[in-house]
Amino acid sequence: MTVPEQDAAVSAPQVVSSFLEQRKEQIAQRWADTPLFRSVFTVSRDEAVEACKAVVEALSEVAVSGRLEDVGSPGFAPVRDQLGRMTQTRARTGSTASQIADEVAGLRVPVMDLLREEFADATTPRAQEAALALTLLLGTLRLVVMETALDANAELIERQRQQLLEVATPVIKLWEGTVAVPLIGTLDSARSQVVMESLLEAIVDQRARYAILDITGVPTVDSLVAQHLMKTVAAARLMGAECIVSGIRPAIAQTIVQLGIDLGSVLTRSSLADALAYALGKQGIEVSRAHANERVR
Repeated sequence: MTVPEQDAAVSAPQVVSSFLEQRKEQIAQRWADTPLFRSVFTVSRDEAVEACKAVVEALSEVAVSGRLEDVGSPGFAPVRDQLGRMTQTRARTGSTASQIADEVAGLRVPVMDLLREEFADATTPRAQEAALALTLLLGTLRLVVMETALDANAELIERQRQQLLEVATPVIKLWEGTVAVPLIGTLDSARSQVVMESLLEAIVDQRARYAILDITGVPTVDSLVAQHLMKTVAAARLMGAECIVSGIRPAIAQTIVQLGIDLGSVLTRSSLADALAYALGKQGIEVSRAHANERVR
């Protein structure tokens, strides 16, 4: 039965919902060959078809509710779940949200072609209303996918940022019972938190009694950086380790004094070597320098 033969009281969104349900298999078969699904389901086309069916069913549910332009419609929940996994996969391969949105736009032509077949005359007001309703629905689908893709990209960026922070703050075992964190670059709240967590974990894992924070590679020290250092030192003490700050250059020392920052309770050394020598000495290990005139044998 074609659409014109149906009850004229049936709304355009209901017509679209009925159409999607009845043509689900055909739509899924055509969508499975589009770049959006083909690029993700590279092994099994059957999986792509099943994924397409899930999206079509969700769109049918949205259409019957009449909320064609509402991205928050409950009917879009399965779409967010299905396409969310797909967009995360695409994001990991370097696809942008706009690229994925363009691929979603490519779903319109196959389904519109099938919708026109439902009408004896695609130029009638009834047919045009249904086409408009379907266009609105697919436009909202595109917005949902873009929103999901942006969220996926944001999550990926956050994971990468966290990984970079962890890589940029390595904890090194210098000696039995002694660990060090060589800091390079600017310290901010997020990185300082990673420094503290990494150091405390290393203190527990290595059973370290001495922890060295080397700031030779830190370009500037302000009140915020000093506050982070004080918190890290205090946390290390609570874990039973003595914390030593090394690498305070003359310019940084002057800045600390000018800012009126009190580091009196913090044990400091001018270099990482001096800090290590101190830690070893406290453990009863004597460190001596070779004589300059000593011959190498």
